[in-house]
Amino acid sequence: MKHLIWFLFIATMVSMFIGLIVDLPYSDKLVGFGVIGLCVIVFPLFSYYRWKDKKMADYMLTPENLDKMREFNDSKEA
Repeated sequence: MKHLIWFLFIATMVSMFIGLIVDLPYSDKLVGFGVIGLCVIVFPLFSYYRWKDKKMADYMLTPENLDKMREFNDSKEA
């Protein structure tokens, strides 16, 4: 999965770079497909890959997590 994400990322970056630098009749399409590929394919795959084994509750501001943050800040001040 990691290699696929890197390959797609590099392909979209190359597509955008070529679309911006080389004067072709379809260079606008290259930039557009690069941006769409990055936003629609690469970013969701990367997000899934990085978050698949994590608990979402650890990253949410629940009352328990707020209490932990307050206790941590109080211990730093003391």
